[in-house]
Amino acid sequence: MENERISIIMPSYNSAKTIERAIQSVLAQTYQNLELFIIDDDSSDETCHIIQKIADERIRLIQLKQNGGSAVARNTGIEAATGRYIAFLDSDDSWHPEKLAQQHAFMTTNKIGFSFTAYYRNEPNGKKRFVAAPAEMTYKKLLRNTIIGCLTVMIDRTIIGDFTMPNIRTRQDTATWLAILKEGIHAYGLNEGLAYYHVDANTLSSNKTKMMRQTWKMYREQEQLTYVQTLYNFTGYVYQAIKKRVGGYV
Repeated sequence: MENERISIIMPSYNSAKTIERAIQSVLAQTYQNLELFIIDDDSSDETCHIIQKIADERIRLIQLKQNGGSAVARNTGIEAATGRYIAFLDSDDSWHPEKLAQQHAFMTTNKIGFSFTAYYRNEPNGKKRFVAAPAEMTYKKLLRNTIIGCLTVMIDRTIIGDFTMPNIRTRQDTATWLAILKEGIHAYGLNEGLAYYHVDANTLSSNKTKMMRQTWKMYREQEQLTYVQTLYNFTGYVYQAIKKRVGGYV
């Protein structure tokens, strides 16, 4: 394992319209000791062609022969990663150039194994909202406030150990954070807007409904909460989700 290398895991499926923006935001990082694993989930568009045109030896393209979903793609990348640190970025999102440098410094200075940052929600109307990062998250806090954005996470494997994501179609990232925190580990937030979550207007409404269903399912099946526990945490999740979406523009 390369001691200070950061391995970035980027799943991709039919991302021709957005993937170059995501890749360039990684290559523009001031922290240069990195590798980018792009795991293409059997795309049928020009995604792989676009990736192959970008000449940088730190990019590793892995093409899956059949579509398996984000969990399979991310786990493939995690398994191939050689870095001490694991970070995640979806193919339709992007980073601030200082994201890795600031987060790496935050973690090494404070001896943190699991960190996340604040981020911006770039809305279809061209405006953006700031989503703050709480200073600290525990298992119980995360159940009621799924605030940790996958695009902001960095994990130090020398502290946390090896991990994989559960093979579920959605919410596998939050389920992973919960599994780590359930062991008594805390996640620490860096309240700097270092990532950009780009909201797709075409899927916005359907994603809200789907995410609510999958969150309830995650509580019941992955976390095995009782009905009362699920209802308690779900109301907190819904409140925080509304708060995140109606917060002030910046």
